[in-house]
Amino acid sequence: MIQQVTKGIKISVQSNFEGTFFREQNLYYAFSYKITIDNNSQETVQLISRKWHILDALNVREIVEGDGVVGEQPIIAPMERYSYKSGCHLRSPLGAMNGVYFMHCLSDNSTLEVTIPNFRLYTQFAQN
Repeated sequence: MIQQVTKGIKISVQSNFEGTFFREQNLYYAFSYKITIDNNSQETVQLISRKWHILDALNVREIVEGDGVVGEQPIIAPMERYSYKSGCHLRSPLGAMNGVYFMHCLSDNSTLEVTIPNFRLYTQFAQN
């Protein structure tokens, strides 16, 4: 599990290879990941949006931005936790993701950028 803390907000990531599939005669590798956000700060925050950087071993880069995560903009009080699962697909069996969550501090209306640590996406057979 990969973890990183930004101003008391801990992001933990666990990724998994889910299998392969074909789309329009192209082979894709499907990955899932579980994100856990622990609010160890003294502030109540709301996750407003995210920005992902996705890279695969073929040097294909993708940026994904949007509101919230999995259709939600959760409010996370101090000492509370929020988890969700999502996924992506790559054209190669190896890749990586990282990014940032933009969170709204409810007490002072400030914006907090919380780092999503770099984590690897890989198949077992590609590690040999």
